[in-house]
Amino acid sequence: MIKHLLLATPVVVMSLTVNAQSFEASSADIQPNASIAQKFAFNGFGCTGENLSPEISWKNPPAAAKSFALMVHDPDAPTGGAGFWHWVVVNIPTTSSGLVQGAGTANGRALPAGARQINTDFGVPGWGGPCPPAGDKPHHYNFTIYALSVDKLELSPNTSAALTGFMVNMNAISKASFTGQYGR
Repeated sequence: MIKHLLLATPVVVMSLTVNAQSFEASSADIQPNASIAQKFAFNGFGCTGENLSPEISWKNPPAAAKSFALMVHDPDAPTGGAGFWHWVVVNIPTTSSGLVQGAGTANGRALPAGARQINTDFGVPGWGGPCPPAGDKPHHYNFTIYALSVDKLELSPNTSAALTGFMVNMNAISKASFTGQYGR
């Protein structure tokens, strides 16, 4: 009886057009899925880059965003499954639409006012460029900008990148990503 009732019930299909554009992240320095230039690579552990952070930009964030966070992660790092955090920046104001090349210095002077860097898996704040083990297949470096529902994440000075990632994800209303690759 229910089966016949459902078949006899008219279905109304409505179309809703949304003019909002999607949240996007990009870099003038890194093309999606392309190789990351040597100047952005780490300088140490056998790597000879300049450890210069790339330019990162974003557009069309959700109107409800109150701040942004940037997290750069290498899921291919041989760490027992945890991957490796290369750059973590929180409390980026919504007046910002990107980070300039070189903003990832340890002192963070070129970051937007109020933004704060968290220690990476190198153990210090700031950009830590790619430096996978020699002979590995190229690693993937995921650059993700998060639009957050809070003005500021209240994190202690020694908060880990992993715990920061948890807090970022708990407050995220949207995210946009791109990936670069690097091998040696």
